[in-house]
Order: sequence, then C-alpha cells, then structure tokens
Amino acid sequence: MGDIRPLSFPVLIADIGGTNVRLGVLPEAHSPVRNFPTVSTSAFPDFVTAAEATVFAQTAMMPRSLLIAIAGPISGSAIKLTNADWVIEPQTLCKALGLDHLILFNDFEALALSLPYLTSDQVLQVGGGEVLPRSPRVVIGPGTGLGVAALVYADRCFTPLAGEGGHVTMAPETDRDFQIWPHIDRFHGRISGETLLSGRGLARLYRAIARADGKDPWCREGRDVAEGLAAGDVVAEEAVDLFLTYLGRLAGDLALTMLAKGGVYIGGGIVPRFADRIEASGFRKAFEAKAPHTAIMEQIPTFLITDPKPAVAGMASFATLPERFSVDLTGRRFDDGGLAG
Repeated sequence: MGDIRPLSFPVLIADIGGTNVRLGVLPEAHSPVRNFPTVSTSAFPDFVTAAEATVFAQTAMMPRSLLIAIAGPISGSAIKLTNADWVIEPQTLCKALGLDHLILFNDFEALALSLPYLTSDQVLQVGGGEVLPRSPRVVIGPGTGLGVAALVYADRCFTPLAGEGGHVTMAPETDRDFQIWPHIDRFHGRISGETLLSGRGLARLYRAIARADGKDPWCREGRDVAEGLAAGDVVAEEAVDLFLTYLGRLAGDLALTMLAKGGVYIGGGIVPRFADRIEASGFRKAFEAKAPHTAIMEQIPTFLITDPKPAVAGMASFATLPERFSVDLTGRRFDDGGLAG
C-alpha cells in the first residue's frame, strides 16, 4: 500500500505541463473540484506566481495541501520540467504557501489515476473492444512532449506506473515510411516516439513529407500544420494522418507490452484538436496491426480523453480516497515542509 495518511483540506491541485498549467481546488473530501482557468507556463516565472494570479486572486480559500503533477522525472530537491524553464522545489513551496502536505506526481502518473473514473461523456471510443475493468490500462499523450503511463489493479488497489515510454525508438514499416524517414530531423540523433508524436514532431513530419515530395518544408511549429490543414494543404493532410497512424502504432506496442485489456487512452493537448479525424485516420488499423496477435488487439478498446483536465481529476480522486490507490511516495511526500517517508 502507498502512504495513505490523510491530507489537510482544502487541497490545491496543479497539473504543470511544458505549455499549460491546469489548476483546481478541492475544498473538502468528496466535494466537486473547483476549476480555475488554464494558463500558459511561459506567462509566469514560477509556480507560486501562477497560483497567486490564477487561484488566490479569485478565492479566499487557502490550501493546506498541494498535489502537483510535473512533466518530467521526479527526483532530488529541485525538479526541472523537461520542456519548460520552471524548477519545482517542494520545501520552498511548502514554506511559501504555508502547506501541511505536498505530494509530487509525474504528470502522466496523475493522469493514470483518473482512468478508472472517466465516464462516457469524458472519452470518445475509437474502434471496437470492451474494457476489462481489473486489467491493465495504458495512457499515452502527445503534447509539448510525449507522456506515457500505465495503471494496474492488484490487492484491491490501483497502482499507477510512471515511465518514459515516449522516448522509445520508432521505426519505418510501410513503403511510404521508408520514403519519408531519411528526411526526418533527428532529435538527439534518434527518431523516438516524442520525435514524431509531439507538437514539434507534427512539424517534423510535415517537413519530412515535403522534402520527400520536393515541396517547401516551411512548417516550424505544430500550429503551422493546423493552419495548413484549414487551408487545404495536402502535405498537412498527410502529416496529420501519419501522426495519428504512428500514434496508433506506438499505442499498440504499449498495449502489447502491458496486455492492456483495460483499454488504451489518448491524452495530451494535440489529438483532441483532431477528434473529428481520428476515426477515419489510420490510427485504429495501425493499433490492431500486430500480427500474430491481431485478434487480441481487436478486443482492446482505445479511447480519446475529451475531458480538459483529467490529471486534475485523477489527483482529486487520490486526495478523496487515497486508500483506493497504492503509490510509493518515498521522496515525493513532504509534511510541514520536510520530506516524509
């Protein structure tokens, strides 16, 4: 079992990504989360300034506990975000905000906490298959980077498994892949999942397709692809379809790795923008194309998470009913400003 010592309420909940900060307050156990506007990480020099401007300026409730999800590995007394300039120092935060408790989560670990509680109006199923409730689940999410986590059930508890699966190697499979692959800009000398399945990855795909076809590789950011798509740019059309296809391919690999019969969930900030395209794309076909285990893959459901703050909801579930989860909080829980456990 994890550290299930109760938290003091109200609980401030923060999901800090490379691009956005999503904030909520849980006034007391079993109460609804009060959500606050999502703000840009780059708009503030640090977390305290962002919280003061976004939350404390709008409510008299002062948090006694803080649950904070961070986009990056959690270790040491100062945690640097992978794709942003912020540094999170738990003991400094405890003192600055007068907290009784602070717990750190990896951002996709926090998202994994929400998976058992997502309802039909918070997800869009893509393809067939049915959830087996006590089987492993996987979540993958392209955004500024590429996050991956899993959730397993054992001994009447859910255990989130944080990982760095976004950095596994991607490889070409189809003839078209082999045409495009030589033109992909490497990242740290590799073509990893995050190299292609992220905001910058979508732009890399556009440039690679354009170069392969002798066209102008003008695209620099993921938003440029979205603009091209709206303008009827055929390279942007293929870039988005390949992006979703490669996402299905990697999601299928993760499903096989975990035998994730509880479902594979797509999070992050990019894919919801293409919700109207994912079912017609190559996503599900690529997900299932795992011979000799195609029959197994056809039974594993895939879902696009449409809820805008699932990691906040996941941490709220933990704050309300921590006994439902088994989480090793060694080095990640701080009580009264000091490291606990």
